[in-house]
Amino acid sequence: MLDVCLLGCGGMMPLPYRWLTSMMVRYNGMSLLVDCGEGTQIAMKEKGWSPKPIDVICFTHFHADHISGLPGMLLSMGNSDRVEPVKLIGPKGLINVVNSLRSIAPELPFAVECIEIAGNEQDFDIGGLKLHAFKVAHSIPCYGYSVSIDRAGRFDADKARQQGIELKYWNKLQHGETIETGDRVLTPEMVMGPDRKGLKVTYATDSRPTDSIWKNAIDADLFICEGMYGEKDKIDHAKANKHMTFYEAAELAVKAQVKEMWLTHYSPSLTRPDPYMKEVRDIFPGAVAGKDGMSKELCFED
Repeated sequence: MLDVCLLGCGGMMPLPYRWLTSMMVRYNGMSLLVDCGEGTQIAMKEKGWSPKPIDVICFTHFHADHISGLPGMLLSMGNSDRVEPVKLIGPKGLINVVNSLRSIAPELPFAVECIEIAGNEQDFDIGGLKLHAFKVAHSIPCYGYSVSIDRAGRFDADKARQQGIELKYWNKLQHGETIETGDRVLTPEMVMGPDRKGLKVTYATDSRPTDSIWKNAIDADLFICEGMYGEKDKIDHAKANKHMTFYEAAELAVKAQVKEMWLTHYSPSLTRPDPYMKEVRDIFPGAVAGKDGMSKELCFED
């Protein structure tokens, strides 16, 4: 089970009715945050979710609406009595940016580790979650992220019996262990069926449409994608500023064959996304206009 919340869906600046774009994922007692513009900790408080269990904060890029809330977030985490280390992941330059921002939050009761993404793509393993960073196309270096949980196949008891594998080894094999029994080496593949479908969430914002986005979003259960502009006459503006329209995001969702797409990162001039959604759903029926605090619990298929 994976809990996903779109804490805010605004771009450029927080508004009285809209927080800045940020996504939070909760899994197995830990939390992962993607982007942290100013006021993100307030959006989290309004949702009723706690900053204390955040183990990882990922940044798409270093524009203020995506990272300027970091000092306040770290202080909120410290005030919640967190003492465990926190990992920060982002583009090259992250260490310098974080050190600068921490000049106003210098004393924390936990360590902060910065990891700068190397190259166009990089994989991370975080407490059972798989995190994949991939480069997108913005005016400065910028990355999207896919968060996924793999799911092993079913344990086949009949197969174990047929191979003469003793009952005492079943549990260990089911949990991925390899066992040496003297004259035999027992491996999970001997008793496990094919891998089953896991869970996947892909998040991409501040970018023109790129192959890297739809290829990394393939078969995602949830695709959270920038839709800066709903107005079709803003396409030239979107191209000039390296952003996307609602319709371009929907076309990426079609290519990736995702189950559902939430639009986010609206322009401050876009007060209501709903009037544009019919045409968006004509392209991709599973499109949803994101709203602050929108959340979903993703569960395995069976």
